[in-house]
Amino acid sequence: MAKSKTYDYIIVIKTPSSHKLIDFFSQLMLLMSVAAFVLAGIKNISTLYFLAAAIIFYWLIYCFIQKRKGKEVYFRFALLVAACGWYLNKKEWLFISIAYLVACILEKPLKVLPEAAFDENEIVFNSFPQKKYLWKDIANAILKDNILTIDLKNNKLIQKEIDADISEADEKDFNEFCKKQLLAST
Repeated sequence: MAKSKTYDYIIVIKTPSSHKLIDFFSQLMLLMSVAAFVLAGIKNISTLYFLAAAIIFYWLIYCFIQKRKGKEVYFRFALLVAACGWYLNKKEWLFISIAYLVACILEKPLKVLPEAAFDENEIVFNSFPQKKYLWKDIANAILKDNILTIDLKNNKLIQKEIDADISEADEKDFNEFCKKQLLAST
């Protein structure tokens, strides 16, 4: 059984624009699949292509409705159906099927909620792939005006805008925590 770790501070970072780009390409891939499957269904007189096109189309509508309600949507199910649809003609479309399967697998990890977690040992960015920094590798870490700034000793600077307003007291507590960890690591 894996032991879950507790962090002293978790800061939610603003969702990057790449999530919109991922959604755009997922939708584009699915619309191309619907068009291709309808044409393949007409050409081959196959109901499987029409069924795949219908499932994908209805999933797109479902996701559109959920997005209008303000919910996070994933197109993984429809991408999996599209991968299966492309696989129906594996002689010609095998590589396309594999590309859709890869997109299906990677969509959710790429759209993970961006967070930075701080404890006495390290700073962890919840991203794909996950990034960890030990306090000994950090020159400075500060939260000011809703911007998290981490200056690494290798002259790399990480700046992230945070998602929510933080009170001055919480900001002060966080900055004191970071100073304490930086002093302890030297």
